[in-house]
Amino acid sequence: METPVHLDFQGMSANDAIRESVLKHVDVLEQRFGRITACRVVVKAPGEHHRRGGLYEINIRLSLPQGREVDVGRTAIEDARHSDPAFALNDAFKRARRRLQDHARRMQGRVKMHDEQPTGKVARLDDNAGFGFLETADGREIYFHRNSVLNDAFSGLKPGMRVAFSEEMGEKGPQASTVKLVGKHSQR
Repeated sequence: METPVHLDFQGMSANDAIRESVLKHVDVLEQRFGRITACRVVVKAPGEHHRRGGLYEINIRLSLPQGREVDVGRTAIEDARHSDPAFALNDAFKRARRRLQDHARRMQGRVKMHDEQPTGKVARLDDNAGFGFLETADGREIYFHRNSVLNDAFSGLKPGMRVAFSEEMGEKGPQASTVKLVGKHSQR
């Protein structure tokens, strides 16, 4: 680490046991991830506030290269175990470790990417029978039923409208299991 750990005690006097625990936790994070440039930890003593009375709050800010940061600041409101400072510290540093792991995965490109939903346009409709066909970007036609259209928007569909859809294989071929209006015609 480029700078020493900054430890701030709020609503309590400095505590050597807590200081040692924080330094050990930070050391473990540095050994696992090695790219932490600065660390600030705030230990806030239990207050008299009616929603957090008796619970320690631990806030951690880790600075990483290229101006990136990992912040852990939310303490479970209803978890009485946070009345023990050791538990509160362990919980906060577990969350910091998970966030650092997520950050490392993103940096290494190991984050699972979800395929974008395909889009098409409404080709034709049979309002009376409650179904229609979509034309995909590659020129195929896909059947859809009125129940597949999100937000009960089937009655508002018109040929040519753009939609996003999920395709699956039906009894008679490909069909859209979910159809959602996109663009200026969409309803949120």
